[in-house]
Amino acid sequence: MRVVGLMSGTSYDAVDAAAADLSLDGDSLVLRPLGMVSAGYDDELKSALAAALPPATTTLKEVCALDTRIGRAFAALAVRADREVCENRTDLVVSHGQTVYHWVEDGRVHGTLQLGEPAWIAEATGRPVVSNLRTRDVAAGGQGAPLVGVVDVLWLRGRPGVPVALNLGGIANLTVAAGAAAPVAFDTGPANALIDAAVHHLTGGGLAYDKGGALAARGTVDAELLRRLLAEPYYAAPPPKTTGKELFHLPYLLAALEGRGASLAAEDVIATVTELTARTVAGAVRSVGATEVVVSGGGTRNPTLMARLRTALGGVPLRGSDELGLPSAAKEAYAFAVLGFLTVHGLAGTVPACTGARHASVLGSITPGRHGLRLPEPATTAPVRLRLAQA
Repeated sequence: MRVVGLMSGTSYDAVDAAAADLSLDGDSLVLRPLGMVSAGYDDELKSALAAALPPATTTLKEVCALDTRIGRAFAALAVRADREVCENRTDLVVSHGQTVYHWVEDGRVHGTLQLGEPAWIAEATGRPVVSNLRTRDVAAGGQGAPLVGVVDVLWLRGRPGVPVALNLGGIANLTVAAGAAAPVAFDTGPANALIDAAVHHLTGGGLAYDKGGALAARGTVDAELLRRLLAEPYYAAPPPKTTGKELFHLPYLLAALEGRGASLAAEDVIATVTELTARTVAGAVRSVGATEVVVSGGGTRNPTLMARLRTALGGVPLRGSDELGLPSAAKEAYAFAVLGFLTVHGLAGTVPACTGARHASVLGSITPGRHGLRLPEPATTAPVRLRLAQA
């Protein structure tokens, strides 16, 4: 089955569409990466999205408009992926949508909201669409995140020691696939979220992110600001746990800067929040006894962050997912392609030990394509490993 996975993370800097040939072969799920295309939101949509995200207030009219415009943006990219990567032979589209709110209180997730109406994707491509993948896990008592845990467990199972898959998006999350032990997955805290917020604010909107880690590289870590940021209770909470920009946003950073901001250069603030990401990720990695870290996501393109992370990890090896055959830039989009494939085959897409749910669930909702809905025969056996095949 040829599947296109659509993903836009908490940094909302771009929508990625990754295409793969997926099949079941005995106890293995075989993934052959075909390629990806990517496109940023237009400036007006990106500004409207930023203006609506917490802690800002919004209206139902604005939410409706965002739902439609994000759906159209995803649809346009899905059409491109079908034409440019899949040679007009896509069987299924899987859309993560754009997370705009994750409702967490007292460590429990009560709801989650992703925008990007899938009907626009189905109409534009003519293909069936799996969407709204997180809510079922939340309804089953889970965190709804990180959902990539099932893919990471299938992928890294069998590697020696305690391998950890790490994603550095707006928020950092990791999955521990440790031999016969129960897997664990959780959000460690911010990856790019506070770095991007600091850069945008301190450059007066001139820059959206720290390109090449250049600003952080010129700065010096401020010990007092770092101490304040590390005091955040989230880091000490036990997994499974999840977080987002509902917590780690610009006003959060400005509160920590009270009494310090005027005395710190912009580069020093950016260096400090970069160090915060490295320290908190490394702390989470050490807490699970990891023997190797396989990293992906936008944060891998920040050499300063990666250098600080390597230092913070000490002797724990850090390698890109590309080294193991899964393109780092598209890993999450491929993961959601896998989740949608599992859904249409009647297979669960969650690992309860990773999300904290009462049971594993078949995820998402299905929007029929132009020619109705013809699902494949339900699979009789769930895969226990992910095998990557050469394109």
